Amino acid sequence: MGGETVGVDIAKLHFDVHSYPGGGSGRFENTDKGRRSFVKWLKSRQSVMVVFEPTGPYHKALEADLHRAGIALAKVNPLHARRFAEATGCLNKTDRVDAAILARMAAVLQIKAQSERPENLTGLTELLSARRGLMKERTANLNRQKNL
Repeated sequence: MGGETVGVDIAKLHFDVHSYPGGGSGRFENTDKGRRSFVKWLKSRQSVMVVFEPTGPYHKALEADLHRAGIALAKVNPLHARRFAEATGCLNKTDRVDAAILARMAAVLQIKAQSERPENLTGLTELLSARRGLMKERTANLNRQKNL
């Protein structure tokens, strides 16, 4: 890639960021205003890719904002990030440390940016996931009914 990687640890109310190799870091609110500030911060840098772990519903708005701004991004498996941290000897688990680990991991492993998924595909994926959950619940209820 050749540029900076920016690791982002996303929580409900805020997200911590860390750039590698530059080392710049910060915290932004996980609101429309905070995400706009983050995008502005990213655009002041050269050749940036953002890396984060998908965290339930909290990453979706950030992902959409980054795609709209034309900023490269990659989502990584949280287990892979944890194993990378352990392999580097980092056993601390804080939001700031996690952001730094994500940034370093993306640079070292040369993680590739992901293309934007069409909005309707994202919606269909969410519906499919909800359906799977309902089907599991239905099966469990039918099994309970047989035992009553």
